[in-house]
Amino acid sequence: MSNKEIKEFSEKLKHGLAIAEKRMLQEKALHDESVVVCDKDGNIKRIPAKQVIADNPIFQ
Repeated sequence: MSNKEIKEFSEKLKHGLAIAEKRMLQEKALHDESVVVCDKDGNIKRIPAKQVIADNPIFQ
């Protein structure tokens, strides 16, 4: 694979993962479920999916 092909594949992969994450959050929000996240200090928390969507404009 050339560098251009690798870059294109990487971009497609990132885009696909972003779509999958958004759909997963929407589905969890629909059922009032939470997601498990890790904060910057490494602490694990459960946060309602609706809050994650509301706090991050990329998911709206």
